[in-house]
Amino acid sequence: MKNCEEILIEKGTNMIFVKDDVNIDEAVRIMLKNNIGAILVKRNEEVIGIWTERDLMRNITMDNFDPKKAIIKNYMTKNLISALSTDSVYNLMDKFLGKRLRHLLIEKEGKYIGLLSIGDVIKATLRAKTEELNELKAMVSWDYYEDWGWQKK
Repeated sequence: MKNCEEILIEKGTNMIFVKDDVNIDEAVRIMLKNNIGAILVKRNEEVIGIWTERDLMRNITMDNFDPKKAIIKNYMTKNLISALSTDSVYNLMDKFLGKRLRHLLIEKEGKYIGLLSIGDVIKATLRAKTEELNELKAMVSWDYYEDWGWQKK
């Protein structure tokens, strides 16, 4: 089974950021343009938070919440949780399920190298299982048994 870095290589390591002083409306527009469910928040060159579709659902129910005036740094999740680039898919699934997350930053040598969603991990798992199933099917195909050398008399 693949590790985080291998999944990122297939998916791509492009991360979408906004500055911490951007309003929520602008962040949502960037997310829609890029077809993503989470956006990272930066101050200078440091990632300081993440803001997601789920955050929008929570924020929109707040009294007097105006996405055109609300600054993302006041609404983002600051307690960032990450996984190591060498973590297995099983470790990732454990973090996603155990911490009830949908997105995880991937870290290598103290730096964030990408962002994986639970969907990315499910996709990688399904691909691996499909490959494994195809290999098993190939092992038990009729061609396999024909190569045993049985000959009709």
